Amino acid sequence: MIEVGLTHFLVISAALFSFGIYGVVTRKNAVMVLMGVELILNAANINFVAFARYGNFGLNGQIMALFIIILAAAEAAIALAIVLNIYKTFAHVNIDEIDNLKE
Repeated sequence: MIEVGLTHFLVISAALFSFGIYGVVTRKNAVMVLMGVELILNAANINFVAFARYGNFGLNGQIMALFIIILAAAEAAIALAIVLNIYKTFAHVNIDEIDNLKE
């Protein structure tokens, strides 16, 4: 029987972080970039909870993960409002083509 340890959580977290970075760097669609940011935040949550469990830090990791979840919800709400405004203005959400939004 395989026992799940800290290494397993770190590998999953590294994979999620890598997919998130890939999504942020390579995508031109703003919604896909936001999904990449969410993957990065979830990777951080896994790290906090895993280190709290296996490092005997008490509830500090869970509390930090809760704050990150709250931050991610606020970020998603504000970012989706910005994306909807961009779509209303330009009829697309390609990041490369919205540089004249500041005008």
